[in-house]
Amino acid sequence: MTEVSSTEAGTAADGGSEADELCARTATELVAAYADRSLSPVQVTEAVLDRIERLDPLVNAYCLVDPDTARAQARASEQRWRRGEPQGLLDGVPVSVKDLLLTKGRPTLRGSLSSDSGQDWDEDAPCVARMREHGAVFVGKTTTPEFGWKGVTDNPLTGVTRNPWDPSRTSGGSSGGSAAAVALGLAPLSVGTDGGGSVRIPAAFCGIFGLKPTYGRIPLYPASPFGTLAHAGPMTRTVADAALMMDVLSGPDSRDWAALAPYQGSFRAELDREGGVRGLRVAYSPTLAGAPVDPEVAARVRRAVELLADLGAEVEEADPGFADPVQAYHTLWFTGAAKVVEHLTAQQLAALDPGLREVCREGAKAGALDYLGAVAERMALGVRMGKFHETYDLLVTPTVPIPAFEAGREVPEGSGHERWTGWTPFTYPFNLTQQPASTVPCGTTADGLPAGVQLVAARHGDALVLRASHLLFEALVREGITSAAPVRPRG
Repeated sequence: MTEVSSTEAGTAADGGSEADELCARTATELVAAYADRSLSPVQVTEAVLDRIERLDPLVNAYCLVDPDTARAQARASEQRWRRGEPQGLLDGVPVSVKDLLLTKGRPTLRGSLSSDSGQDWDEDAPCVARMREHGAVFVGKTTTPEFGWKGVTDNPLTGVTRNPWDPSRTSGGSSGGSAAAVALGLAPLSVGTDGGGSVRIPAAFCGIFGLKPTYGRIPLYPASPFGTLAHAGPMTRTVADAALMMDVLSGPDSRDWAALAPYQGSFRAELDREGGVRGLRVAYSPTLAGAPVDPEVAARVRRAVELLADLGAEVEEADPGFADPVQAYHTLWFTGAAKVVEHLTAQQLAALDPGLREVCREGAKAGALDYLGAVAERMALGVRMGKFHETYDLLVTPTVPIPAFEAGREVPEGSGHERWTGWTPFTYPFNLTQQPASTVPCGTTADGLPAGVQLVAARHGDALVLRASHLLFEALVREGITSAAPVRPRG
């Protein structure tokens, strides 16, 4: 894989110290270094914990860091590597987990003052269990808006999470803590969730790779109150690392009755399939459903599309032709939010994020016919996209039509939008349709803020999205447009 070397990345990240060079390594590089004994999991974990202590105060990516547990897991991993008996694909690799996902032995507070931290935490979510089985080192849990309800990350419990490219800007959300942590080199891998763009939005704003797989490809438990809109997905600095994670996270779990059958094969092996993207039919929609796009973002996305064509893809400008399904999405999302808080006391409701209270009130007003009408619109959209992909292998759009805006706000000042969905029209349609969708970092604006390009395939086309994303990412690195290096923080 073509990427910035660890030495170059460490220098770019923060002064080039030995510890920072270790934090610049990708997970793929770390596993190779453990195998040849040139690095140890203890070295790397100490470097990551040190970097978190120094740099996380700039962005507030972590709501919980557990150095003692991480060190113990790293020591156990080091012993396995010394014996030549690694436990799995991620043995010794530092990881973080979004604080919506259960983690045994650690509280999952979901960014809410209403959560009870004193209860027994005796279960792992499926993706956490799979990473634990593969020997990952858990350094901490990352921030989320309250119950993951919106596309930016701030909450009443832990405050505002900021963008490492410019801490005055938002990291996006709802997996904003994961995105900021990965971008800043505070562990190379994280798992986020995505119910309307919550992996892709912050990945685009923070200049990293994110994947929302086909619904059910990564099992979920407990079932999300947002129903089948909610996916889990990897967040990484390279596509190769995301494919590595997918080989781990897509393992089966009987607790998710809607999970897909285990993937037959390896997502990593698919990245370098002979032929690459040559001959793929790619539809480029610069303004999906007519949504306006910032000119600088549009230019970065168009250049990425040109590189896909240079790689041999057959690109044409084409649009699926659907109207913005935001009202159907709101019905499904807001009713889910109302379900989340229905058990809370009046005092707890009063302490919620004010925006969350508003959407919960709106969701509680929806009746069964409203909900079923939204489901019907969702199904029609799925049919339309299924037919679209009979003609086109991939749909390419901007991920988010604007750069990151002021931190601590749900919508950009002066935008006229009422809710977060107003400024991210390219992401939630593909939660409605359950299709795999990725975001690839494709350069920065004149202000130094990242842009992302979104690649969407038909349901079950996860390997195709990863392969195309990988080859595009490599091309963008060769052109000097993007990098695998952690961000050098501002501020």
